[in-house]
Amino acid sequence: MLSLDGVSKVYKVGTFGGKRLRAVHGVSFDVAPGEVVSLIGESGSGKSTIGRMVLGLSRVTEGTITFDGQDVSRLERHRLHAYYGDVQGVFQDPFSSYNPIFKADRVLTLVKGFFPGVGRREWEDKVEAALHAVRLDPGTCLGKYPHQLSGGQLQRLLVARALLLDIKLLVADEIISMLDASTRIDVLNLLGDLKARGLGVLFITHDLSLGNYISDRTVILRHGEIDEAGATTKVFGNPLHPYTRMLVSSVPQLHTKWDSAAPKTVAALPESDAAARLVEVEPDHLVAAAGVEGGP
Repeated sequence: MLSLDGVSKVYKVGTFGGKRLRAVHGVSFDVAPGEVVSLIGESGSGKSTIGRMVLGLSRVTEGTITFDGQDVSRLERHRLHAYYGDVQGVFQDPFSSYNPIFKADRVLTLVKGFFPGVGRREWEDKVEAALHAVRLDPGTCLGKYPHQLSGGQLQRLLVARALLLDIKLLVADEIISMLDASTRIDVLNLLGDLKARGLGVLFITHDLSLGNYISDRTVILRHGEIDEAGATTKVFGNPLHPYTRMLVSSVPQLHTKWDSAAPKTVAALPESDAAARLVEVEPDHLVAAAGVEGGP
């Protein structure tokens, strides 16, 4: 369904744009229907930049992004309207997606333009079905202003908007990082339900435990490049790259006190990925192994 092939993003920075900053370099992975792919990395790793490129909010410098066989990496603005009928994004801060002077359900009304022939009653039925699908009661959320709803309710409204369009792919960029623990699991379980309905999800996060909980495949990013990628059970159960092993070992354990845990360090990891070569260990498990001869 979604395929990224050698995707790179370079920004012009400095005085008069005289310098170039490579935020993403040579990233390739796929998202299939009914599959959740977690894109995991620390701040500045390029994961949100990739999400923006998939959504057409940022131009691709090199490489291609294809959706259902069509190159969408350089779509003109007038052609994005049809693309957004299949692909939608939900972002980290739910409050930033709402205008505080309008009622929250206005985000649902804004997509009505995709259904020119739908009457009022039919539209109301579609809205109610979408809200029930994300476990929201229409009576408690419709007609309310954003400040009258919780962050979890606002995020689920945004997912309901995507469901109204009957989309094929959802880009979820840190959508639960601002929510409390109980609400997080509700949103994660909601994504699991959508996956069961055949929706593909690109789940962007810095939290390994969340990615491990929900994803079928995992892509580990560092400095804009893929360090390790493959089935989630293999990436987390048997990490092969030193950086991935460091990340996994750094996840807090409920049974371990802070002062009893050995301090973690990344000092031994190379700052440049030039020393790390991408090699295929198994068909579904790609790792970057430092110093491997014969790599690409």
